[in-house]
Amino acid sequence: MELKLPVILSSFDLERIDRLLEENNYRNTPYLDGLRHKMSRASVVQPQDVPEDVVIMNSRVQFVDDVSGNEYNLTLTYPGSAKAADTVSILAPVGAALLGMSVGQSISWEVPGVRTLQLRVLGVACQAELPDELSL
Repeated sequence: MELKLPVILSSFDLERIDRLLEENNYRNTPYLDGLRHKMSRASVVQPQDVPEDVVIMNSRVQFVDDVSGNEYNLTLTYPGSAKAADTVSILAPVGAALLGMSVGQSISWEVPGVRTLQLRVLGVACQAELPDELSL
């Protein structure tokens, strides 16, 4: 996976995702190593300082898979909320790849046993994050 591009995370997202990855269900899951690596190298800012064109949790993201040419418009969510057809979980390869990316950036992200995604962010509609949303 290619992680040379700058990645920005909000402090709230980092805290919540870190707690999620510490849960017994996910603690030793190898396919989440890419997400852990991305989080470890990200620039962390306060939620109000996240640029409007950066993918954060609960963002509506328009992106294209440059391999297939298919375009998508999905909301990045936590696993329990990723039930609707227009959502993607942060723990899914696509969700993990998109987190922290900004409009115009592309990323190669390996999907274990399948293929490498080549995703490019076309647009972001961010939703406000509040400190009292810290519980999963």
